[in-house]
Amino acid sequence: MHLLRSLASLRVTLVLFVVLAGGIFISYRVSDARTWPMVVPLFLLAANLLAAVGTNGVFRRQSAILVFHLSLIALLLLVAAGRLTYLTGHVGVTDGATFEGSLAKSERGPWHNGDLESIRFVNKGFTVDYEPGLQRGPTRNHVIWQSADGQWHNAEIGDQTPLIIAGYRFYTTHNKGFAPTFSWHADDDQIIHGSVQLPPFPMQQYSQAAEWTPPGASAAVWVMLDIEEVVLDPEDRTRFRLPDNYKLVARIGEDRRELRPGDSIRLDNGTLVFEGLRSWMGYKVFYDWTLPWLLSACALAVVSLGCHFWQKFSAKPWDA
Repeated sequence: MHLLRSLASLRVTLVLFVVLAGGIFISYRVSDARTWPMVVPLFLLAANLLAAVGTNGVFRRQSAILVFHLSLIALLLLVAAGRLTYLTGHVGVTDGATFEGSLAKSERGPWHNGDLESIRFVNKGFTVDYEPGLQRGPTRNHVIWQSADGQWHNAEIGDQTPLIIAGYRFYTTHNKGFAPTFSWHADDDQIIHGSVQLPPFPMQQYSQAAEWTPPGASAAVWVMLDIEEVVLDPEDRTRFRLPDNYKLVARIGEDRRELRPGDSIRLDNGTLVFEGLRSWMGYKVFYDWTLPWLLSACALAVVSLGCHFWQKFSAKPWDA
């Protein structure tokens, strides 16, 4: 009992809040320490509050206060569990292509065990309207996705309306752009189709270039999209679209070529055919299974605290 009373001390609570503040600072400043500097103080604060509930008779006499503090304990434990199992990431998917369970960049808790690799959806294209001054309006992205039973479904998602599959939330972002598509015809008659996502447009409209090595090729190919028209007019209302007049500048070593759809380049062990231009959409991916439980715990805390004050102030007339 003496140990519990020591753990329930308000001085311990104050120290743990300082430690938690330091952990939050470390987690934001050190990319390799996103989890444990926050999780350990949260667990200790939950233990501190639980010890206070167990040693203070006031909580046992007032049920509303007891429920309120138990809700706070649940919130602390849920936040800690969320940090241990969360995932955030980004991925770009070309129009008509399938997301196949891998992210371009991700960050996850050490106990994350979601089944991201099994998720499949197809980007079926999007629309984005712009006001004068290139003020971006809502993004409307049509996708089809596959459920666990193998059935395909339709959905329209956006920056605030996610596609939710197996607890993973996929939101559209301001990152989007153009993706030259190619087919690689290897000398062994193997044909591979793919695309190269150029930097976001119009954010980096003057840097529409990328370098990659086609599958099976030995030499890297540098490409640049040369747009010969105004795609987004900053002086008018407009909509994101593919350009009608463009050419693709390709460079392999010292060799420079200008390609139109259907043109090809001969490499060492195959032929690269430029098939045309598509768009791509960047997605923000988020996973945290604790969100609905956090909402429930918050609601219970608010209701119980409201009941406590109602009982307190209704015990005597307010106009007394």
